Amino acid sequence: MSDGERIRREVLGDEHVDRAKMKANDFTGDFQELIERYAWGEIWARPGLDRRMRSAITLTALTALGHHEELAMHVRAAKRNGLTDDEIKETLLQCAVYCGVPAANAAFRVADEVLRGGA
Repeated sequence: MSDGERIRREVLGDEHVDRAKMKANDFTGDFQELIERYAWGEIWARPGLDRRMRSAITLTALTALGHHEELAMHVRAAKRNGLTDDEIKETLLQCAVYCGVPAANAAFRVADEVLRGGA
């Protein structure tokens, strides 16, 4: 198993990674390899930030860009990386000021659903 796959599994969980790999086909397989090698094997593997910080940054970026499906996945990952519900809430409150209230409002809706056991 590559470092990228190991980190991806540790952060997102085996179920998610197995599902993504099973869905990969001739068209999407190269993209799955790219994100595993680059995002997980290079960026998430760097020593400069711990996974908690990387999760908070990722929540912020996904909130700012309105990527709600990815946000739900990374709220779960943030919990797996040790962020508390309050730290996720504070991250999203910070987003309200710097990313905009509508973006944070949508992010709170997604995060609340995930933290309550949905999505």
